[in-house]
Amino acid sequence: MSYAESPALANHLMDTVLPVRPALVDRGSVERMKPGMVQQLVDSGTAKAMVISQRKALVTPDGLWFGDASPLWAALEASGTASAIYLGATLGPSSLPQGTPVLLFTVADAPEPGTLAIPANAEWSGFREVAGSLDPSDTALFIEASAISNWHATHTHCPQCGAPTDIEAGGWVRRCPEDNSEHYPRTDPAIIVTVVGPDGRVLLGGGGPADARNYSTFAGFVEPGESLEQAVVREIGEEVGIRVTACQYLGSQSWPFPASLMLGFTAVTEDSVARPDGVEVTRARWFSREELQKAVLEGEITISTRLSIARSLIEHWYGGIIEDLQP
Repeated sequence: MSYAESPALANHLMDTVLPVRPALVDRGSVERMKPGMVQQLVDSGTAKAMVISQRKALVTPDGLWFGDASPLWAALEASGTASAIYLGATLGPSSLPQGTPVLLFTVADAPEPGTLAIPANAEWSGFREVAGSLDPSDTALFIEASAISNWHATHTHCPQCGAPTDIEAGGWVRRCPEDNSEHYPRTDPAIIVTVVGPDGRVLLGGGGPADARNYSTFAGFVEPGESLEQAVVREIGEEVGIRVTACQYLGSQSWPFPASLMLGFTAVTEDSVARPDGVEVTRARWFSREELQKAVLEGEITISTRLSIARSLIEHWYGGIIEDLQP
């Protein structure tokens, strides 16, 4: 049902305000604490593994490439430095049988497809490049793998004494051998917001060239000591000079590039004039529902893709699906 069919749907807050996407991976937080569990999985002959190097994963025309963990690990270890992390077991619909243990192998130097048990039709790709073609299970595994591998790449040494740390708990803890301190993956919270004016119009904006066509919601990182709601008020005030009078949390999306969790809000304001800061936001524009749909269909503007929480927030305000311009 769309906004046109039921105006009451537009920006309506329900018990579940954005669809909850079920987990597609059982991360096995208890299992991964067992010493040696990763090596046991490698040796078991049942585990599959994906490979990431410099924030890119091996992808084939069918999706993420998963190799047999045992021979792949042997080949990667023999070729240079590699690390293994337990991602979990598949839960939902996937190219892998349900319950398949999945490992992540990370390497500094990307091996060429066609070598080291890697198929010749595989290629190295970043998440943004292939996100639109991945199934939900591959998407979940790619995002999880990106998040944990980014953390390992930037937290190789103890922040207290500077000693190189050891990997434990299936790759989800790094321990300092000098002072025995434990270090865990971090996630940086960021708010992302639709701003709704006194007449019901939504405010969207963007950065870069002032004549660019891309428009989206506003976002920013939560600062230390700040609540999520305070971050909404501050960021909207800083970026577009709008005073938020109330806001409501709607849902979240992991965005590990490198380590963010996007916390989605809708906010209301009595202001009707936006003043972009000229740095992060170079243009801002109010849209009615009819104006937004017309602008998208005519190619006057583009809005965020359906993969993003930004699109979910905009369509929550709209009250239904916004049709995209067809190529």
